[in-house]
This record gives sequence, C-alpha cells and structure tokens, in this order.
Amino acid sequence: MRDIAMHILDIIGNSVRAKATLIEVSVIEKSKDDKLVLIVKDNGCGMDDKMIANALDPFFTSRKTRKVGLGIPLLQQNAQLSDGALIIKSKIGEGTTLEATFVRSHIDRPPLGDLPSTISLMISGNPSVEFVYTHVLDKEQFVLDSREIKQILEGVDITQPNVVRFLTQMVDENLTEIGVEL
Repeated sequence: MRDIAMHILDIIGNSVRAKATLIEVSVIEKSKDDKLVLIVKDNGCGMDDKMIANALDPFFTSRKTRKVGLGIPLLQQNAQLSDGALIIKSKIGEGTTLEATFVRSHIDRPPLGDLPSTISLMISGNPSVEFVYTHVLDKEQFVLDSREIKQILEGVDITQPNVVRFLTQMVDENLTEIGVEL
C-alpha cells in the first residue's frame, strides 16, 4: 500500500467484516518525538492469539474471495521499514485495537495520502457503522464523529453525493487548519 490512507481503508474493511458497530481511527503526529501513530479500534467480534498470528501472515485470510490477506502484513512491513512497529490487541467479544507506529521523518514512511476522501468514504460507505476520526498534530486536534454528523443532517442520507462532498471538504479544511500536510 502506498499511503496511510489506504492502510486505514483496508483495516476499516476488516473491522466492518468483524461486525463492528463503532470504529475509532486516530492519527497522532508528534513533531518533537518524530513519531506518527495510527490507531484503529473497533468493537467487532475480536480475535484470539492464534487469529492475531494468522492476521500477520500474508498467506492467510479468513475471506473466501481470495487466498491471501496482505493488508495487515503490509502495514506491519511499512511500519518496520520506517523504524516503527505494529501491535495488535484483541479480545473475543470485545473488539480489536491495532496500533502502527512510524518514525515521522523517515524516508520510507508512507505519506498520509488522501485522508479527506478516505474518511468521507469510510463514513458514507458504511452508513450503519459509527465512526470517530481523530487527527492530532502536536497540540492541535480535529475530531469528526459520524453520530454528530448524522444528527446535524436530521435524516438526510449520509450517502448522498452532496453530503459526501461536504464531508470530504470539511475534513480537508480542518486538517489544513491544524497544519496537517497531506
């Protein structure tokens, strides 16, 4: 995967398949510590230790549509290539938390990618799932909660093209405002 946004989209797909009803995505950038941390937390079905080990194996997948599952192993590889790591914590019946750390300035760290489009796609593409997206850059923070958006929309379908465009623009403007370089 070429960028962090694509990794987010892949991991969210895993969470949705795990029957999550709430998915929290956090991107935390710490200039002083030269760290970028991606955290995806869900309340899906969870995994035991064997399932976690299998998730890290590129030649294993629980999906029936193809024989390999490269998303998590590629995220792990990208984290390691930039002197970071991937940690997966999970409990059956409670959900999973995936945390990937990267050295922010490392030449091999993937770029952030198109986060505004990715965030609006994750919300509009899965309207029955609640999402909380948080982006922290040093002391600045942007939080988007799909529950608040749905409340503001007062029944307007969140999958409507005008709503998707609005979400994309809103995320882009807020990330720019806090200083995120996309």
